[in-house]
Amino acid sequence: MSDLRPGTASHGFVTYTEAILHTLARHPGLPVIICHDRRQITAGDLRDSIHRLARELIARGIRPGQTVSLLTGNTPQALIARYAANLAGARVTPLYDGLNADTLAHLVDVADTELLLVDPTRYADLERLEPLLHVPTLAALGPHPYADDICAAAAGQSSAPVTVPVGADDDWCIRHTGGTTTGLPKSLQMKHGPYRRTLDHLSSPTDAPPRYLACTPLTHIAGLWTDLVLLQGGSVILQPAFDPGEALAAIERERITRLFLQPPLLHQILDHPALPATDTSSIRQVTYGGSPASTARLRQAENVFGKVLHSWYGQNETLGLTEVRPEEHDRVGRHGQITVGRAMPGVELRIVDRHGSVLPTGSEGEVHARAHSAMNGYWKQPELTARVLHDGWVHTGDIGYLDEDGYLFLTDRSHDTITVEGTQIYPSEIEEILTAHPAVAQCAVFGMRHDDTLERVHAAIVPANGHSADIDELRRFVTARKSDAHVPHTFHVLKAIPLSGVLKPDKNALRRALS
Repeated sequence: MSDLRPGTASHGFVTYTEAILHTLARHPGLPVIICHDRRQITAGDLRDSIHRLARELIARGIRPGQTVSLLTGNTPQALIARYAANLAGARVTPLYDGLNADTLAHLVDVADTELLLVDPTRYADLERLEPLLHVPTLAALGPHPYADDICAAAAGQSSAPVTVPVGADDDWCIRHTGGTTTGLPKSLQMKHGPYRRTLDHLSSPTDAPPRYLACTPLTHIAGLWTDLVLLQGGSVILQPAFDPGEALAAIERERITRLFLQPPLLHQILDHPALPATDTSSIRQVTYGGSPASTARLRQAENVFGKVLHSWYGQNETLGLTEVRPEEHDRVGRHGQITVGRAMPGVELRIVDRHGSVLPTGSEGEVHARAHSAMNGYWKQPELTARVLHDGWVHTGDIGYLDEDGYLFLTDRSHDTITVEGTQIYPSEIEEILTAHPAVAQCAVFGMRHDDTLERVHAAIVPANGHSADIDELRRFVTARKSDAHVPHTFHVLKAIPLSGVLKPDKNALRRALS
């Protein structure tokens, strides 16, 4: 271990963690983390805590190439632990909330976890998980009745800067997909270099330090946004979980300038009764992504927030692939949906048919992407890696087309496609139509098999405030805009659409609940 100036490295490559530490050192008195209970952490205190915990991890034997798994929520400890583990040269594995104990144990084991760190928000998960674990070491990121409090131990370490050489081709994390129809998420191996380049691309100059509301899981996209904001010298306001009323109150109170929301959460903000009385004038950027977005609801969001909408499209396997800027939200495709944008720098896109042949402009097929931000491969799954990552191209499983100006339009996920009497039905097309109806606030369209052979279209809908669901009217509405074949066989009227651990509509949960 060698003591170096912050932001420097003897090997030449500067990791995202080192770059964040360098930024924190510039304005040590600036509050950069504001918790939901109004507690503040300055840039200097955050930087010192990261160095202290990194030293404690190294003292406990953590070495480059080992894995530190993080069972954490939206807490300062979660950020400190991730940065410290990466600073010590370890790869990290974030464990999503909402997974059952068997799945969590599988993810911990398959990642060859050397140390599991748990923060107070996930102690209940730990109780269910611990009997299933085979981890060499376990420590808590706070007081715990029987686990070692590693933060208390780290307080005795020096806060002097420490850098362990880490290269661009070294692993920074093992991420996980949100799950599959078989239940187990896939583990993805990601390098430091691509992640640093992704942040560098997104880190455009700002007129003032951004203020970001982290109200979605730090284990997912909110973690990337937090890294970006800290790199830009901004502040992160942490909320333990998403609540539309709490989010609106924080926007006004903390003068939030930047939000990231999955479309279902944006819909909840738009439908909340407190919105008309909330001062949202501080907002400069609302980024959405992670699941299909309704054109009608995006138009509503523009009316509320102004021309501040920004979109990313990508996958866990690739990180960001395309982006849509505010002025590009009038680009609408032939199915009525807004484009997911043009390729980011360093990204190539192509559309291929089921035989792997590249299709011409305007033709629908599977989206393939070649990107500097792509995964190394699936962790310990070479056969799956070979099927999905071939000659540098990631086979995304998404169906879409490119227009003459290079804008990408998505039709649906290939595994979500519904076959009705030989006709291919894309759920996102029906969702786009239904959410354009004034009586529908949210919806999710999915296929369900009947008698083990016949697949039928189902729609779960949440009525808009002050409206009831007139199913016959909704059937006529879909028929007039598409065809009889696209009309859902069954409508399910719900109070809310269930969301997965990464806050996407959980269609598997709908199938289980409604079968």
